[in-house]
Amino acid sequence: QVQLVESGGGLVQAGGSLRLSCAASGRSFRTYALGWFRQAPGKEREFVATINWNGGSTNLADYADSVKGRFTISRDNAKNTVYLQMNNLEPDDTAVYFCAAAPSPFPITTIDNYYYWGQGTQVTVSS
Repeated sequence: QVQLVESGGGLVQAGGSLRLSCAASGRSFRTYALGWFRQAPGKEREFVATINWNGGSTNLADYADSVKGRFTISRDNAKNTVYLQMNNLEPDDTAVYFCAAAPSPFPITTIDNYYYWGQGTQVTVSS
């Protein structure tokens, strides 16, 4: 089993920043990709960002077009934690943000490939 716990959500004004964290425990994550997804009220869950988790020195990441240049995904292997730095937030970024793990050494953008999910953390951006 894999457990994922998100934190760092909150209320912020447009143009502000937040950093989400996802602490992972359980099985080894050396071959797992980790991703962030979000779900706004009345909408489907959508991909935000993903990063490889192969224990190597090269970070591979991918982003949704809507967040490129504003969001940055990173990881700390020693802490088994993945972060999502969100800058220049917009009201359309308001959603519940979920961390997820996929059994792949490479970044994965498709939601169906993710096996494990956190409980989510609310991000609200006011205009």
